[in-house]
Amino acid sequence: MVITDFLERNARLWGSECALVELSPAEELDRAVTWREARLIEAARPDTPYRREMSWADFDRKANRFANLLLSRGLKRGTKVAILMMNCLEYLPVYFGILKAGCVAVPMNFRYSSEEIRYCLDLADVEVLVFGPEFTERMNAIQGQNARLRMQFFVGRSGPNYTEDCIQMMGYCSASAPPVAMEPEDDAAIYFSSGTTGFPKAILHPHQSLTQSCIMEQKHHGQTREDVFLCIPPLYHTGAKMHWFGSLVSGSKAVLLRGVKPEWILRAVTEEKCTIVWLLVPWVQDILDAIDDGRVDLSHYLLDQWRLMHVGAQPVPPSLIRRWLRVFPHHQYDTNYGLSESTGPGCVHLGVENVRKVGAIGVPGYGWECRIIDSEGNAVPDGQVGELAVKGPGVMKCYYRNPGATAEVLHDGWLWTGDMAKRDEEGFIYLVDRKKDVIITGGENLYPVEIEDYIRRFDKVKDVAVIGTPDPRLGEIATAIIELREGVSATEEEINRFCAGMPRYKRPRRIIFEHVPRNPTGKIEKPALREKYCHGRLVEAQVSG
Repeated sequence: MVITDFLERNARLWGSECALVELSPAEELDRAVTWREARLIEAARPDTPYRREMSWADFDRKANRFANLLLSRGLKRGTKVAILMMNCLEYLPVYFGILKAGCVAVPMNFRYSSEEIRYCLDLADVEVLVFGPEFTERMNAIQGQNARLRMQFFVGRSGPNYTEDCIQMMGYCSASAPPVAMEPEDDAAIYFSSGTTGFPKAILHPHQSLTQSCIMEQKHHGQTREDVFLCIPPLYHTGAKMHWFGSLVSGSKAVLLRGVKPEWILRAVTEEKCTIVWLLVPWVQDILDAIDDGRVDLSHYLLDQWRLMHVGAQPVPPSLIRRWLRVFPHHQYDTNYGLSESTGPGCVHLGVENVRKVGAIGVPGYGWECRIIDSEGNAVPDGQVGELAVKGPGVMKCYYRNPGATAEVLHDGWLWTGDMAKRDEEGFIYLVDRKKDVIITGGENLYPVEIEDYIRRFDKVKDVAVIGTPDPRLGEIATAIIELREGVSATEEEINRFCAGMPRYKRPRRIIFEHVPRNPTGKIEKPALREKYCHGRLVEAQVSG
């Protein structure tokens, strides 16, 4: 089967039932004392609906309409169609419409700059782009720079003159399923990742990967039709979408919350009767801090039905989870490890029954095999550090248009993750460090070389090294060790002003003026810098995805 079969089944069996809810809270809600008062405030905002919902039948019809729109424009099997949208009710029907047309969905990071958008469109051979109003300015800046891009659809009001109104055009198309047969081996989606160079790689997955992720998520978290999943992270991320896949398999409701304030999260859980919530480490910390300092009173919320909290996408401090379970002792807890090359979270899985092992990333997930290997690919003994390798039906086909990079990580069906780990005598895997030089801050990947190259353009800078240093809220932050040119001086304020030309999430959060050590071959001695500034082991545990 292919992943669109689940959607068609849900529309057939539970068509009138709610599939997706979009919640769009606003700053004025902060004056609400209780969630009931918040609803009254929202009711006074007719131009910005607080809550929208969509049934399974409508979800399937919209996906069919978008698929038929693409086919009416002559798109063929395998054509790449990119999505550049914030979380909204339209996102998933567009994604599934692309798949139903036999095309390849290409979700894009909403934080990309104009240049990054242009680069990734070219890298993935994208011919059609669907984007929302938040990206108009960025798209205006690169019009005409992508030779293969021949069609752009706008989701929103009053799009640029080079776009077509996506919703209007869909309205002219049939709501019946398009006559496109698909097989599990067919190309389905491209997700972007990157190594330490900062240049994204295009990760190609077949339908089999997506279907595996669906079944695995439901197996891991036991979703039933009575569950309600609260999804806060962006849907371009494999973690968010693949965790939602459990709702797709079980035919249960999911809620897309556009906001991360503790009050908004708890209000959404209350109003929508959410039972499963996936959080990032900063949001866990924010909720607990808001409870501790009195900004949040749990008696104002109805949370008894909330059964599972799981965390992903970055290192998870065990002390934070223990603190959470003291406040919410009835919660199940889980974490997953994964990477986009393994279809996101779950190739290693802790399991709700293994909370005693908080700190481990877990054991092989449903349908997966794991090994800890040396540089030659040989298994190392338990307790010894090696590279984590995984094998299963969710491994990518390849890095699209990059056979060299593909050969570096795929070996006889095994994906060498680049993460260093060890396994204990019970078979639980612990991440020790990252072989790659990626910094994970608040669930987003930062690439030090890219930041270093930017800072080196400042005329007072002689050399620079960027490393990740521990942060209790974000997991890690980018720290720039800067060596100035002889005879000049600079302040942190000057460096920060210069870095304002980068996207906000890429800017270093800590500046240190010091000599940058290099070894005899000219490589920066980052292990020595980590030892000095990270105060011991950098990573307690990591999940990704």
